Parts: sequence; C-alpha cells; structure tokens
Amino acid sequence: MNKEIKMFGAEWCPDCRRTKEFFTKNNIAFEYINIDITPEASQLVESYNKGKRIIPTVLINDVAFSNPQNFELAQQLGVNKQGRLKMFGADWCPDCQRAKHFLQDNQINFEFIDVESTEGASEFVMNANNGKRIIPTILFNEEAYSNPDNATLMTLLEIDKVADTRVYDVLIVGGGAAGLTTAIYAQRDRFDSIILEKKNIGGNAFITKKIENYPGFKEVSGPDLMDRMADQAETLGAKIETGEEIVNIEKVQNFFKVFTKTQEYRAKSIVIATGSTYRILGIAGEEELIGSGIHFCATCDGAFYRDKEVIVIGGGNSALEEGMFLAGFCKKVSIIHRSEQFSANEIYTEKLESFPNIEIYLNKSPKAFIANESGSFEKMIYTDNKTGNDGEIIAHGVFVFIGLIPNTKPFEGLINLSQSGHVLTKGLNQTSVPGIFAAGDCRFGAIAQVAAATGEGVVASFGIKEYLKK
Repeated sequence: MNKEIKMFGAEWCPDCRRTKEFFTKNNIAFEYINIDITPEASQLVESYNKGKRIIPTVLINDVAFSNPQNFELAQQLGVNKQGRLKMFGADWCPDCQRAKHFLQDNQINFEFIDVESTEGASEFVMNANNGKRIIPTILFNEEAYSNPDNATLMTLLEIDKVADTRVYDVLIVGGGAAGLTTAIYAQRDRFDSIILEKKNIGGNAFITKKIENYPGFKEVSGPDLMDRMADQAETLGAKIETGEEIVNIEKVQNFFKVFTKTQEYRAKSIVIATGSTYRILGIAGEEELIGSGIHFCATCDGAFYRDKEVIVIGGGNSALEEGMFLAGFCKKVSIIHRSEQFSANEIYTEKLESFPNIEIYLNKSPKAFIANESGSFEKMIYTDNKTGNDGEIIAHGVFVFIGLIPNTKPFEGLINLSQSGHVLTKGLNQTSVPGIFAAGDCRFGAIAQVAAATGEGVVASFGIKEYLKK
C-alpha cells in the first residue's frame, strides 16, 4: 500500500537535492534514477514533461510531478510537522468524509488510500483491527487508529481550536434531513444558525443509495439529496460543523451553553435532531462479530462482499431495499424474517421476484452467530418458529435491519423522554424545557422517512420563531 515513488534527477541539480532531502528527512522510500547515468531516463523525463527536460520529475504511482515543491509533496504523501498521516477509507464512508473534512479544515496533509481500489488495503485494515473492517483507519507515524473522532485527532495532531464565542439564535444538534431543513427555514427567517453533527452531514439518508419516495424525485441518491440540502443551508448562511459530539447542555440566564468534546458553543435556542441508530439483535456472538462480518449499513460495508454470499435480517422496507441493493453485486443474498409475512410495503415485496439470487427464509428467528477459527463470521444459527428445529445459513457476512434506536442518551435528565428514549414534545415540537425543540426520528411519534423529517424541521423552525420573538 505504500506509494511507489520514483525520482528522476541529477547530482548537479539543486532542486533534486532538496527533493531527496525531503524524502530522506520524512523516511519516505523512493527509487532515485540519475538521468546522467541512465540514458533512457532522460527520454522518459521528456515524455512526462511534453518534450521538456525538467528535473526533478517525481513519479508517485505513475503520476508525474514536475519539480514539485516540498508543500506539494507533503500534500500528496501526508507529511506534516507532527508526522506522516495515511487514511484508509472509501468515498461512500460517512466517517471517512467526516475525518477528511476535519483534516482539510485544519490544513493537515494526509495520504488517502481507497480500500476498494488499492491492492492489499482491505487486508491491511483487517490486520490493523484484529480482523474487523473498520474505516477510516488512520495510520499516524506508522501507528494505527480505528475511526478516531475529531477530539482524538485534535490531541494526536496537536491542533489548537479557537473558541466560538458567538451566541447563535439557534443551535441544531444533528445534520440529517430534519436538522438541515430547520437551518434552511431558520436562515430564511433571519435567525443565525449552526449545525453540530457528530459524524457526517446527511444522517441515515446519506448512506441510502436510492430514495424513491421523496416528493419531486422519481429516484434520487441519498448523498446527492443531502448534499443539496447542506448546500442550500450554507448558501443561506448556516454554519455546519461535523465531528462535534455533544457531551452536556447548560441553561445560563437567557441562553444555552452547549459543550462538545472539543468546543463550547452558545445559543438562544436548541433543536435536537440527532436521528437514530440501528437496533441490534442481542443474540450470542453478535457483539463480538460487529465489524467482523456483522454490519448495519449495506451502502457503507456492502462493497466488502462483492461476489460473496450474505444474510439480511429483517422484514421491513429497509431490509428488503438493502437486500436488493446487495443482490446487485453479491453472489447470493439470504433474507430471514421472524414472521410469516414481510412487513414491508407491497412495492418492495413485488420487486423481490426480479432477483433470482435472493433466497427467503420466513417465520425463522436468528439464534446465534458463529465465528470461524480466525474470529470472522462463518454462519448463523436460526430457529424455525413453526417446528422449533434449528437450522443454519453459511455466508460471508450479515446485515441487520430490525429497526432504529433514538440517539438521545446525551439528553437524559435534561428533557423528558419516553420509555423508548424518544423526545417527548408538544405544540410546535417544543420539549419540556422552553427553548429546546426536537425534530426527526429522535422525536416521539415521528415517522422515520426523509420526507417526514423535512416536515419535522419546518415545524421546529416555526416553534423557534415563536420562542425567539417573545
């Protein structure tokens, strides 16, 4: 996975000497080719530079750089004053996007290694994470860090962050459809807003490959729709900060103090739009195999199972939609559901018939996940609910889609929550604390759909307007 670096130069060339010193100082392996000694090398240099003899010419994985300055080399190779940084990830990975934005915003150079297109990268990630496929895996000075949050990166890279002392009109916790819509409406009402997102903008919709029930679009990709919403919010003046995880909220006089792992923010009102995360089965072997064969996002992790066999657990819209997505590139998909019929809409069940590589197991309950000798997933044991007999499905991986849990733990003791952990509201999405509102999947009674989430954001924005104009 180390980039293959070749440098064409000559001993009499000052810039060649500078470039060699840069590589040596930063412990970067390279092949030096002296054009005065190797006759054909001079011709190669000319071919790379449109007939010009420019040295040094540096090849990084066969891409030519003509007399690159040190800062250009640093950007390409992830060299910083603190050390060298490599990120193993993928473009579809929300946490990779979050880490990328954080590093770029703080002018940190990093070498990005795509685990899908770089030979040996996926195996390296698994070896670095005890057999689990965790991305981003960041290699800093040859030490691996598994999906480090922004606070960890700040400490690791010795980044100092200037405190944001502004008092915003509205602070939105969560950057999914509900939070982005709230910001759009708040900005149109001339309220200064900021979105704090723990991971990547877009929430669960961002990791949905295809959305077919959003008004105005016959079909739209989740990332594209969320990017459009974020762009609209920022164009109207909203500020968006990713990688900011809320740890505490305090009411101080006529405003709130919001503390994250890295920063303190202030706002006159707050909207909780933290969405939800995937529910687990709670059966034997599950916890140990999460990330090492058991997953909850086909868009995020499905690519690891191209031309392999996988299991999908669940019977709702998400399970069938993701199952069909996986069937597009997996050898076989086994969908198992505990009831005699799917709970998904008829449009999804009808589509199943067009996928010959999908096998259906109804009225069967997952009982245990079994690992192989290396600690990775090997098979699933299930119970036939009608006969009581056990059976097994051998596969390379499992995707679990059995519902969602609201992301409201940081707000326990601050606002009233339901027994299921959802935020209880009244009126225009007002919580039990004046000035704090809720919107989206985390709110009790909300419908877990993108279109519904945008409506939630609109309602919350009207509550904010009423509250701030008192």
